[in-house]
Amino acid sequence: MTFSALHDVGRAIEVDLDGTTLARYVYVPTDVQLESPRPYLHPVRTRGGDLVTAFRPHDHVWHKGIAWSLPVVGGHNFWGGPTYVHGQGYVQLENDGSMDHVALTDLSVGPDRVDLTHTLAWHTQSGEHVIDEQRTLGFVVPDGRDDAWVLTFETTMTNVSSADLTLGSPTTRGRENAGYGGLFWRGPRSFTGGTLLAPGISGGEEIRGSRGPWMGFVGQHDETGGASTVVIVDSTDNPSHPPQWFARTEQFGCLNPAPFFSTEVPFTPGDTLRFRYAVVIADGASDPESAAGLAALGSSA
Repeated sequence: MTFSALHDVGRAIEVDLDGTTLARYVYVPTDVQLESPRPYLHPVRTRGGDLVTAFRPHDHVWHKGIAWSLPVVGGHNFWGGPTYVHGQGYVQLENDGSMDHVALTDLSVGPDRVDLTHTLAWHTQSGEHVIDEQRTLGFVVPDGRDDAWVLTFETTMTNVSSADLTLGSPTTRGRENAGYGGLFWRGPRSFTGGTLLAPGISGGEEIRGSRGPWMGFVGQHDETGGASTVVIVDSTDNPSHPPQWFARTEQFGCLNPAPFFSTEVPFTPGDTLRFRYAVVIADGASDPESAAGLAALGSSA
């Protein structure tokens, strides 16, 4: 087993394992302002080489693989696209902010993992610097498994502005069962109609809004007809743990542990918030029992 990291300096880092590109972390995106430029992971693949992310899907061009995306940060939108305004629906406002690269402070390659640390400055659409962030990503191969790997994502955000930047969602602003925001995974188009997994549960969109320590998604691939499983694990230290989950299967496949699904998280000047997640990427289909085993891999990564 051989890990490597290819650094496209000033643009992205590509993590490979035995000749398969597991993920590409684009830390300096070229997106237009309306899409809230922010770092993202795409493509993301299983160890068998199957693609499990979508990039700029036509229905929501601001969806970017796996990305830290927040639709309600005070009066600002760091998700992209229009903002939900109660009584008006979605309105395109001049409030699409950006998460901007400052520095990569660490990149290390070991026998069973790659780690990187990234600092960012968040700016509003008008250019005001409002948040400082440090995030750490790990790409980990668990012992004794040849069918799965784990992405760890940890972020520390500090409000450096003079304003209240309370974190919320369209649901906290009045739209029922639309509490998305946070670490968001968008699956490929062929995953539409897939299956959601949670502790002891297998189903569809009726699971959206439920609470739990982890949730998984099983989708099928075009061409091969094979399947892959994605499981996201919420850290016990995260605000609002266990979170409500935003997930979809019918229009497209997505998963999102949403710490501000139905309750806002305060973020006043000088406050610091920390969130940590694990995303387990596995070859093959899973059921609730085997997905729980994958979640355990994420918890220990």
